Amino acid sequence: MFSFYKNLFPAAREYARQNGRPDIILASSVHPLTLVAGIKIARKFGVPCICEIRDLWPEAIFYFNKAKERSILGKTLTLGERWIYKNADALIFTKEGDTDYIKEKKWDKPQGGDIDLGKTHYINNGVDIDAFYKSINKKTLKDVDLDNGKFNVTYVGAIRPVNDVGNILDAAALLKDENDIQFLIYGDGIQKEMLEKKVADENLSNVKMKGHINKQFVPYILNKSSVNILNYSQTRYNWARGNSSNKLFEYMASGKPIISTVKMGYSIIDRYKCGLELENGSPEDLAKAILEIKDMPKENYQKLGQNAKDGAADFDFKVLTKKLIKVIEKTLDYRQGVP
Repeated sequence: MFSFYKNLFPAAREYARQNGRPDIILASSVHPLTLVAGIKIARKFGVPCICEIRDLWPEAIFYFNKAKERSILGKTLTLGERWIYKNADALIFTKEGDTDYIKEKKWDKPQGGDIDLGKTHYINNGVDIDAFYKSINKKTLKDVDLDNGKFNVTYVGAIRPVNDVGNILDAAALLKDENDIQFLIYGDGIQKEMLEKKVADENLSNVKMKGHINKQFVPYILNKSSVNILNYSQTRYNWARGNSSNKLFEYMASGKPIISTVKMGYSIIDRYKCGLELENGSPEDLAKAILEIKDMPKENYQKLGQNAKDGAADFDFKVLTKKLIKVIEKTLDYRQGVP
């Protein structure tokens, strides 16, 4: 982290030597020091800096119990966070409700703070719609599990504690007698081996642990799905401010209903009426929701899928790029004194 931070400064100087001074700096939060570097480099060049906040650091660290908020480290990180928000010329949050965090901290100017909410913007992650649909036809897989005519309950993503994939397996255990339902789990992570053992020990023949999958095949897999699962731990993250998961938008683009085991604030699933969100996300609730989607009238099922597809269009990279251009233009105009 620190070496990356240090290396950004000579890299920026070399870029400017070869290409001239940039008009603007866009720093995206791989980690907080990237944002600090972006602001400092922008100052050296005398240009504005836009900071994109992908995750609320250090809140995410506190949720994962990597540090305590009231510890010296926690307070230092929080001070650094506020410094970033104050000194950035513009802020882009990838979750719609993240500006609520600034208000909760009372850092905004209406509450006596020093952060102008007028410079905050919302641009979520998204999906390249054209590339997604081309991949369905061009990047195909030969896999009997995708073509056996069963109702495919599909999860694609990391297999870590925050994703709580074991919850899906517990739901699968409850549906073992539903012979026309199968669970397809694609992904890798620190809990993969443990969950593979669970599948074997409990003889969950309706679960297929597919392991790592090349991203180019994800559109084809989701196209063969019947329902896609967004599965998260209820306690390991603050979902009140929304979701910026890339797979949400891939799920939507597939045109299949979505079940989320977390009821989120600023809910995209609820806004576009493209699936179900569960209050507590227990295996019992998840199993019930799967059966609800499976057994609903065909017309209702297709409506959910079409809503998902229509909603994905709002998060197409072309749409998001236009939003980013507007933020860049507004930030440059403000710096130049253009009203």
